[in-house]
Amino acid sequence: MLLSGPVFDLQAFVPARLQRASQLTVYIEGDGLAWVDRHTPSFAPTPIDPLALRLAVADAGARAVYLARPCQYTEGPAFKGCHPRYWGSHRFAPEVTGAMGLALDQLKREYGASSLVLVGYSGGAAVAALLAERRRDVVALVTVAGTLDSELWTQQQHLSPLHGSLNPKDMASRLARLPQWHFTGQRDRVVPDTVLKSFLGASTDQNPEAAPAPVVHVEPDFDHHCCWAKAWPALSRRFQTPETGR
Repeated sequence: MLLSGPVFDLQAFVPARLQRASQLTVYIEGDGLAWVDRHTPSFAPTPIDPLALRLAVADAGARAVYLARPCQYTEGPAFKGCHPRYWGSHRFAPEVTGAMGLALDQLKREYGASSLVLVGYSGGAAVAALLAERRRDVVALVTVAGTLDSELWTQQQHLSPLHGSLNPKDMASRLARLPQWHFTGQRDRVVPDTVLKSFLGASTDQNPEAAPAPVVHVEPDFDHHCCWAKAWPALSRRFQTPETGR
């Protein structure tokens, strides 16, 4: 399903059996093939191994849909607005989150949904967090190996700062109202658990209406890629909500 927008067209994959749903679980892809090497950006960020898509397929629920990031899986006229900065310095830019938000609105209308669970993998977790902060229809935030403090992450990986991007850490305290589940692998060297700890440490909201403390699940033998998809049918049951009927 191609979701058209004024800035970007976004690709979504939806189970054929899905007809109507009061709540959708939306999986947001990682950064994909952003770079050919440390000095050369790719022509397009379509992932070689779309882990978020594999997680959506493995989800224990029946209402999981997949939403790609801008310029992933699009070509020709649908590749509009695509510039390497959007899988580089501007990967979490306001225009990116704006386009993703419009796509969520389209998915809600298409399936009659009133609420969303956002699940983000790697850089998709940053996008999910930024979307969750600005919307009031998100009932839970779930991240897997998430780049939730992009400033710390670029420093650790010796990458150029993401000058055109928003940093999810700056929104952490405002996300305290929302139930959260964060999954991390102890062997992850791409996004170490210190990135998640930095994000959680910034969540200092003492509002009495704040949700319970975020749930952190650490897999001791997992890295950034292995072995999330295989374990996901069981792990995805951990963030069940009454609306999903799971």
